[in-house]
Amino acid sequence: MQDAIFAFMLQFGYLAVSALIFLENVFPPIPSELILPLAGFFSNAGALWLPLAILAATAGSLAGAYVLYAVGTRLDKRRMEKILSSRPARLLGFEKGDVQAAFGWFETKGAKTVFICRCVPVVRSLISIPAGMSHMGILKFSAMTFAGSLIWNAILCALGYLAGDAWQNAASGAASVIDHVTYIVLAAIAVAALAWFVKRVLPKIKSQGRGGTGPVAE
Repeated sequence: MQDAIFAFMLQFGYLAVSALIFLENVFPPIPSELILPLAGFFSNAGALWLPLAILAATAGSLAGAYVLYAVGTRLDKRRMEKILSSRPARLLGFEKGDVQAAFGWFETKGAKTVFICRCVPVVRSLISIPAGMSHMGILKFSAMTFAGSLIWNAILCALGYLAGDAWQNAASGAASVIDHVTYIVLAAIAVAALAWFVKRVLPKIKSQGRGGTGPVAE
């Protein structure tokens, strides 16, 4: 996959960066952890300008988020409860009550959730669906998505820029510095996000799932 992405980005530059990140947001299995550092590498080599590469990636993130947001607006609690009642969802630990809890959370802390989850792998894409289901204001959704995605994109592009020729070493089979650094950063982000979720979000979600209510977010 790396060779195909490398060739595509080499030929189409900023447009390729934006298109690839758009696809990564719509289809989370496509790894931004590969695309963004590679954009940073091209910036280091002079083929791209780093700030513009970051903005191109963020534009792709925003466009992809709109697609899943639109999907979310087509769903309702009944449909989501049906999905969460399926065997795959149950194996992942989801329950019908999670739908009401999710709606309650987005009514109170939706904007913060969208912003923070933009820095969490896989979830950063899927968070757009409950945002759409909750009919979060499009301006607020856009602002939180842009800000969170900008941070994520800037970090990974900068890692690729600083790694420089490590990408060429990786291609020849040698150890890739950027891979190790990226995994460390991602692990740190995941741990921080998990700690925040357990301490701040989970107690409120459980409370709302038991029928608690909270003020509507501004």
